This record gives sequence, C-alpha cells and structure tokens, in this order.
Amino acid sequence: MSVLGRSPSTFKNYSMHVAAIALHYGKIPTELDQEQVHEYLFMLQKRSQTPSQTYFKHTVYGLRFLLKTEGLPYSYLHLPAIKKANKLPVVLSKQEVWAMLKACSLLKHKVLIGLLYGCGLRCLEVRSVKLADLDFDRRQLKVVQGKGKKDRYVPLSEHLIRGLKSYISAERPIEYLFGGVNIVDRAGGDFDSRYSQKGVQWAVKEASKKAGILKDVHVHTLRHTCATHLLEDGMDIISVKNFLGHESIETTMLYLHVAQLQTKPVFSPLDTLFSECSLFGK
Repeated sequence: MSVLGRSPSTFKNYSMHVAAIALHYGKIPTELDQEQVHEYLFMLQKRSQTPSQTYFKHTVYGLRFLLKTEGLPYSYLHLPAIKKANKLPVVLSKQEVWAMLKACSLLKHKVLIGLLYGCGLRCLEVRSVKLADLDFDRRQLKVVQGKGKKDRYVPLSEHLIRGLKSYISAERPIEYLFGGVNIVDRAGGDFDSRYSQKGVQWAVKEASKKAGILKDVHVHTLRHTCATHLLEDGMDIISVKNFLGHESIETTMLYLHVAQLQTKPVFSPLDTLFSECSLFGK
C-alpha cells in the first residue's frame, strides 16, 4: 500500500474492515466462498444504524485491495459494484460565509475559516499549513503534498494576510500555523503538534451554528463554496481546477451544475406569474 502511494489512514481503514470479516468467520477472506461474503455484506447493509452503509462500502474496498495484492480478480469473491451517489454539494452564499466569519469569537477560528474558504483547502491541508508555507510578499500560500501527493500555490487575499499577521503576532505559533496538543501517534510513535481534525470540524460547525445557518455545513462545504464562487466571479474552469488541485477536470466540472453562470439568473415561474397576474392585489 505504501508503494502504491496509499495514505496511512487508508491502510488503517482497509485493515480494520478486512480484519472484521476475518474474525467474523475465523478465516482469512480469501478462504471464504462467495455465499459467505454475500451473507456478511448483506448483514452490514441491513444494519439499522448509521454508518452501516459506509462500513459496507469500506469493507468492499478493503476486500478489493486484498484481492489485488493477492493477484486475484474481483470475481473471485464476486464483490458487488459500488455506485457513486450523484449528489450535488452543499454551497453557501457569500452572505452566509460572511456571517460565519463574523460569528467566530476567536481570531484563530476566523483565520481558519478564512483559509478554508479563501484558499479552497481540504481539512488535512489547512491543518498542515506551516509558517514557512506563507509568502506574504508574493501573496501566496504553498500547499505542500496535498491530495495526490502534489504541491500547489494558491493566492492569499490581502484581507486574509492582515488576519494572519494579527493571529501570528498574538499566538506566536512555532512550526505549524495552527498548533494543538501533542498527541502520540500509536502507529509510528511520533508526536503531531497540529490542530486536530476534530478541532477543525468543531470550529466550522460552531461558526455555522452561531451564524444561524440551517444548511448541513462541514469543513469541505467551504471548499465547495470556494469553487462555486470562483466560477460565479468569472474564473475559468481550468484555473479553478488548478486552484483546487484537482487531478481531473471532470471533478471540477461538478461545480458547473451548482454555479449560477447564466447571463440571466435562474428564477421561479411564480415570479413572472405574480408580475403578470394580480391574484392577491397590490
């Protein structure tokens, strides 16, 4: 898995799910017959509580990888295909992003949300920002080893730079921009002083709640919102692709279904109905 460039979290995830089915039957999965595999997967699907569906999918992915490493085809265990749900992302309005920023009581959280939205960062990317990655003179942030093990540069807004300078002056971080409590990594024994994933998730959720936003807001919602707003503000799709660090243009094209790019904005037929007909009077 390391040679193929898979992350430690993927290794942990696949291992856990493959181990679970092995312990269930007391055999390694490649010794199971197709009916046993189907029985186990059916059991996962029928669990009433979430995240059963996610558990089901990750079990299939883990078994696929196991077969791949053993040089066996997917048909060996007759694994089902996993269909991707055609869901459009949740996107915030500019007013809602502004409300989230105003709702932050801590400068740290305001800068954090500013980076997630203003630079279109993923959760791991914002947690991994180091002071050395910030170039205020050139107004750029270097995103080091983002998804796909690729570096990229993204622009820094002058407004965000002011916030960053104030935050750095007040908090005096040493290496990572957003530091946290040192936690021992059980796998490698190293210390990780970055702000935790749960901490980032909590900050975003808390800000959206204080702002009174009813949409289901997650950390990645700010990245979706960034992409959509860039398209709506006139940036071409290739530039947006490079901005976000997408490997494929198809991934970026998803936002064309969300962004309001028409010369004439989309409207409801009720608008024209009420303008042309007087049902309730003026």
